Amino acid sequence: MYYYIKGKLAYKGDNYIVVDAGGVGYMIFTSLHNIEESGAIGSQITVYTYLAVKEDALDLYGFLTVEEKEMFMRLLSVSGVGPKAALAVLSSLTISKLVTAIITGDAKSIMKAQGVGMKVAQRIILDLKDKVSTEFLDDIADDENIDLTPVTDNKAEALSALVVLGYSSHDAQQALGRLPADLSTEELIKKALVNLM
Repeated sequence: MYYYIKGKLAYKGDNYIVVDAGGVGYMIFTSLHNIEESGAIGSQITVYTYLAVKEDALDLYGFLTVEEKEMFMRLLSVSGVGPKAALAVLSSLTISKLVTAIITGDAKSIMKAQGVGMKVAQRIILDLKDKVSTEFLDDIADDENIDLTPVTDNKAEALSALVVLGYSSHDAQQALGRLPADLSTEELIKKALVNLM
């Protein structure tokens, strides 16, 4: 219904902001990152919105970037994930960290979101692993702390194995990032272990 709302930032709450647009104050639920980055009270702001329609309420959810709204919509497409859970995930993880967790099967990172248990985290990974767009991957590539190039099935399997062995997802990714993509899963694990030692 509303694609975006543009106006003056009137108030910041714990999990929402109020935008004054044309004399109407819109209460918009948003992530903690967005509350922090929304600017000073009285400044102009554009918020990309999603209207959640329930029997007893109409709730607006909003984001400072189209990319974050798109990720929110993708999370909503997962069975068992409602707007509050999707917002909790985006409050605890940046888009790049969330996409990394999805690609690498890192359910524990997703479970850091309030109210998200193992089953929901695994469902998010299963449902969204193949749907992560190149846009999101490009955003991750821009993050200097994360190396995902190239992500292959063998590398994904090797990464999962290294995490099971007790290495952090970040360390395992760095060790695998230096290796050729055409190696078998076993070869990748062996060589990555050498790099990690």
